This record gives sequence, structure tokens and C-alpha cells, in this order.
Amino acid sequence: MPRRRSPQEKKALSYARDRRNGYGENDKSSRRNIPLSKRIARRADRRVAATALAAGRGGADADSGAAAQEGAERRRPGVWRKWPDGPLGVYVECGLERRARAEGGKGRNADHLGRLRARLRRPDR
Repeated sequence: MPRRRSPQEKKALSYARDRRNGYGENDKSSRRNIPLSKRIARRADRRVAATALAAGRGGADADSGAAAQEGAERRRPGVWRKWPDGPLGVYVECGLERRARAEGGKGRNADHLGRLRARLRRPDR
């Protein structure tokens, strides 16, 4: 039978495992924006390749074909990558730091920040 966790252990696990979207947008909008961003990057690559190849149409000489090929390969392909959301502990810590700085480093938020860092086993900055 698994050992029961104390509330403090549950809180520490929550700060470590739970994630928050630090990008600044609604997490549900990612369902639409991730595929859209991929489409935009691929569309830009196709547009560059099409314009480079269109310049090579016309007469069938080796120089224009080679120039079109070089133009298509010169531009690095547009790549869009996802990145994971940040841990909840880091997200909460940043908010507390900002509020503690606004209070001048003393007060309730500074105390809470110290307790949070002790819970996360992080040194005070």
C-alpha cells in the first residue's frame, strides 16, 4: 500500500510538477495558434521557393536554373518550435519577487517569498 503524503509534500510536488503558461496567452488558444504558426512558417518557405523558381523560368540555360536553385536554398527554412510551460513554483516565485520589490523588500510578500524558496530549496537571491 502506498505511503500517504503530507500536505507539505503535496504542495512541494504541486510546485514542481504543475505547469503554467508563461507566454502570456490563454492556454486554450494554443490549440488554434500552434497549428497556425506552423502553417505560417511553411507558407513562407513555399513562397520563397516559388519566387526563386519563377525567376529561373524562361530560357532553358544552365545558369538560370543554377541561380534559381541557389536562390531557393539560400534562405534558411522558417522553423517554428514549441516550448514547454514553466513549473508553477517558478511562476509563483516571480510574482512574489515582483510584489516584494514593490513593497521595498519587507512585508508579507517578502516573508512569503522566503518561505517559498525554503520549500523549493532555493537560495535567497
